[in-house]
Amino acid sequence: MSRPALLCLSGHDPTGGAGVQADIEAAGAQGVASLSVITALTVQDSRNVSAVHPVDVALIERQLQTLANDARIVAIKIGLLGDAAQVALVAGWIDRLRVPVVLDPVLRAGGGTELAGEALQSAIARELLPRVTLATPNAAEARRLAGLPVDAAADRAGVALLTAGCPNVLVTGGDETSDATASVINTWHRLGGAPMVYAWPRLAETFHGAGCTLAAAIAARLVLGEPLELAIHTAQKWTQETLARAFAIGRGRRIPGRH
Repeated sequence: MSRPALLCLSGHDPTGGAGVQADIEAAGAQGVASLSVITALTVQDSRNVSAVHPVDVALIERQLQTLANDARIVAIKIGLLGDAAQVALVAGWIDRLRVPVVLDPVLRAGGGTELAGEALQSAIARELLPRVTLATPNAAEARRLAGLPVDAAADRAGVALLTAGCPNVLVTGGDETSDATASVINTWHRLGGAPMVYAWPRLAETFHGAGCTLAAAIAARLVLGEPLELAIHTAQKWTQETLARAFAIGRGRRIPGRH
């Protein structure tokens, strides 16, 4: 029996909360097999990231070539990238494979550590956003990629990313803390259509790996053949369920219960 696969390009998180392990677990929960290429090794716990070490692009290229020669890659999920050289490599593979791509642009750790310098951030905005099917930044990441002030409206950032060439942007509001009692508002901005707004109950805890979980789940639903609108809704609903059963593995944020 042959299965189509989701190609996951993400960093390794030793806690298992985020990164490639989150991708594999989220895709597996949808019934989808994963091919995983690690882009960076990190030193982190459930509270914050203290170091990021990019994987050499030549090694990533060898892994991608080997996988592409062997497996049927149906979609790609991109998470943390280690440096701008990796962006150029990934952009070339997107052009080569021509499959749906979900980008979770990881620019900053939940604990506050910056994970993307100016060169990497600019490369993501320039080389990846116009190539992907869907980007899933949180509101802060959307503002940064759009070059907007930190207090700019999240919707303004979403529209700006559409203008920059990204055809679909799901701006997530889980980390927006201006009103801790309000619902979490996620907004799908799309070319040629009105924005779609999703409201989810805001849970009391904070979470480590929620963005990875959501993006990988959407990508996995695309592997299954769901249209984008259904994949976005189904994955959000499932991700909300994983947050409701999240658990602690340390003294920081909770890990989504993806099993």
